[in-house]
Amino acid sequence: MTGDEIILTIPREQPFHVVAHLVLGGVAARLNLTFESIDDLETALDAVLERAAEEGEVTVQLRLDDGAILTRVGPFSTDRLRAELERDADDDVTLRRVLDTVVDRYELQSDGWLELQKSLDGGAA
Repeated sequence: MTGDEIILTIPREQPFHVVAHLVLGGVAARLNLTFESIDDLETALDAVLERAAEEGEVTVQLRLDDGAILTRVGPFSTDRLRAELERDADDDVTLRRVLDTVVDRYELQSDGWLELQKSLDGGAA
């Protein structure tokens, strides 16, 4: 899959999130990722998709890049998502806490896209 990119656009409603899971899981399985890494990616994707507005569409882009799987999800309301990523809640399960736990790197881009990176070799997340 090196150099390939998969782009999936789905309605933002929760029942369609399973389609994104199937695509992500299929790609991850094809890359022989561990079940733990697949679960981490799906947990991150779930957490991000839960922040999607109820209407319109959301796009999920997957590609391989230098030994990692990159997932871009968007577009989102940048201000709302940035506030949640910057919030440091003590005992709350925030988007920031989830992503800090399950992916190697994440970045909210100025155009409203959230990029997630997970190492293919099971790097520390």
